[in-house]
Amino acid sequence: MHARVTTVQIHPEKIDEANSIFRDSVIPAAQAQKGFRAAYLLVDSATGKGMSITAWDSLEDLQANESSGFYQEQLAKFAPLFTAPPTRETYEVSVQAQA
Repeated sequence: MHARVTTVQIHPEKIDEANSIFRDSVIPAAQAQKGFRAAYLLVDSATGKGMSITAWDSLEDLQANESSGFYQEQLAKFAPLFTAPPTRETYEVSVQAQA
């Protein structure tokens, strides 16, 4: 499994709007993507710093998601909320646990 971590800086007063977009638009769209496993949005409400973490069955699925334009399309939904350009990193998931 592989994960994409996108770090963002959001206007703190726009956190609720970002949460709504992620929950109501990004997650349903991602669930239709091949290899999608999970999505998380982590935010610091005081500073506006946030991280989106998505998990994929394989590196190929993650890369296909990006090369199709899907990732950029989802990121564009948040553009008016950002105070700085987002950064993106990819990781191999080496240990996983669930309750």
